[in-house]
Amino acid sequence: MSAIAGIYQFNEGAWNPEIVEHSGRLMDALRKFPADDVRTWHSGPIFLGCHAQWITPESVEEQLPYFDSERKLAITADAIIDNRQELFDLLQIERGRREQMTDSELILLAYRSWEEDAPKYLIGDFAFMIWDERKRKLFGARDFSGGRTLYYYRDAKRFAFCTIIQPLFSLPYIGSRLNEEWLAEFLAISGMNDAVDASITSYQNIEQIPPSHSISIENGHLTLARYCTLASGKVLKLRTNEDYVEAFREVFQEAVTSRLRTHRPVGAQLSGGLDSGAVVSFAAKALRAGNRQMHTFSYIPPSDFKDFTSRHMMADERPYIKSTVQYVGGIIDHYLDFAGRDPYTEVDDFLELMEMPYKFFENSFWLKGMFEKAHEQGIGVLLNGGRGNLSISWGSAIDYYAILLKRLKWLRLYHELDQYSRNRGGNRLRRLPVIAKVAFPLLARMFPSGTSYQMPMLINKAFARRTNVFEKLQDYGIGHTGWFSESNIYKQRQRHFEDVFHWNASNTLAAKLSLPYSVWKRDPTNDVRVIRFCLSLPEEQYVQNGLDRALIRRSTEQLLPDQVRLNQRVRGVQGVDWVHRMIPHWKTFIEEIKQLSSDKRMLEYVDGEAVKAALAKVRDGVRPEYASDPGSKLLMRSLIVYRFLKKYI
Repeated sequence: MSAIAGIYQFNEGAWNPEIVEHSGRLMDALRKFPADDVRTWHSGPIFLGCHAQWITPESVEEQLPYFDSERKLAITADAIIDNRQELFDLLQIERGRREQMTDSELILLAYRSWEEDAPKYLIGDFAFMIWDERKRKLFGARDFSGGRTLYYYRDAKRFAFCTIIQPLFSLPYIGSRLNEEWLAEFLAISGMNDAVDASITSYQNIEQIPPSHSISIENGHLTLARYCTLASGKVLKLRTNEDYVEAFREVFQEAVTSRLRTHRPVGAQLSGGLDSGAVVSFAAKALRAGNRQMHTFSYIPPSDFKDFTSRHMMADERPYIKSTVQYVGGIIDHYLDFAGRDPYTEVDDFLELMEMPYKFFENSFWLKGMFEKAHEQGIGVLLNGGRGNLSISWGSAIDYYAILLKRLKWLRLYHELDQYSRNRGGNRLRRLPVIAKVAFPLLARMFPSGTSYQMPMLINKAFARRTNVFEKLQDYGIGHTGWFSESNIYKQRQRHFEDVFHWNASNTLAAKLSLPYSVWKRDPTNDVRVIRFCLSLPEEQYVQNGLDRALIRRSTEQLLPDQVRLNQRVRGVQGVDWVHRMIPHWKTFIEEIKQLSSDKRMLEYVDGEAVKAALAKVRDGVRPEYASDPGSKLLMRSLIVYRFLKKYI
């Protein structure tokens, strides 16, 4: 709910004028964001600041930073804690104090009881720092998936931290130099992740606390420790399918309801699919109990866009979205086409927002636009279902059928294929070759079919060798193509929850969008309780009776319309209109690409031949279909890096 900042001056017993000046610079750099309150606190070698935005009822008039004079503990926090009741009971908080207790005070009490183990007990989105005066120790943590950001600088004399990077550059001892290690990872990874090292940033000397980690600074020594690891453990065994549905509904409803805690209106991003639909339906159910409505914000293409995608895809999801809105009820729906906006003209704004290059340009303008519209409606919490594919709606039918084939479960496979083909259409036997290739990868290599989608390699080969980036990526399962080398989706899912870098890509955006618009994105499908529950389920709960993503389909019966709940034939695709939107600026875009393709500094980092090959295909004309062309995407990624280097390094 805040932007936080601080300075810890090592070996300084008394407050000095230099820290007074430097702390003022930090806080002044945050003034561009709206705030309900701005406070600072200092004592001896420590300064803490908070640029507060009040989102929850308990945060109104909250004093942050807060100093507990009895326990000699000070805290500044950017946090919404979702398991308040559980913590109240564990900490034995008197019932009369619970309703008004702030989340920061709750974190402080957790630290008093469990010290550096405190983050293990916290559920929610948080980043905080605590000064333990008695131990002369600064301790902090970032939530398990990095829902809030926290960057820092350290040298032999001091430690400085902030929610965002740019205020740290206001300090005279920090320079904005390029971190080539980070850039090498960004360029070498073909997917949407920015870097595998979740502790580094695009700037030298600026680091970040990785998701699932705590930080401790004592006697000038800094220690990072991982406090949360998610892995598939003991399989949950219940008697009936209905028992699994009931158990899921209970844990998911708790996750959704705990994220509705705001004194402002509640909003949600709503597509025509299952994940956001499930979030909205469970949220509307809880809001009705308090006679509250919710706003939904849905992205649609502009009116002049002609959908070029296949018949199994849908760029305009309004029929499915409206079906959900009407069925669920209690919703004020907004359909946003953001006419006149495009990824190219918003690059500079996004670089300022993100403070680093980014890869999600196809959706950048409307993701930001939704926060703008939510802010206009006074929304405090904007719900989202972004982690749903790997949690609540997990379940690939083809991959599960491959398991049945390998285990020689012929009757089960026959029954499933028969039901699946009825749902999807087509003959069940024609899917057997596909299933066989998934079950036995050697067959896929011996008898390849079609052409796989592959992004051209962007990184300059000499730069890759100099940084040894592919050797590093190999430790994280990424090969020399820039893609994950593991083809088994079950192992991919396991790695996703074991490696913390996956979380940074999407959550960093949400954290940074929250500050200019005073809107918090909250994702119940990313709740650690929900993820642990989903990881404990047997695979047959996710594919059943010809239904992929079977758990969420069964769990939303009578909560979502069957048109959405049982849809297995059409999939929504967002952002496929990005080239269409850029057509008025295409010549300018091409001219800038020509400039970067001959820029000596840029060519130290990117493969100039790959850029020229992609440019040759699109320089003489443009078609909306280029939106799915890997070369077009490579050009946009190159341009974003080029602008970043020119403006910030």
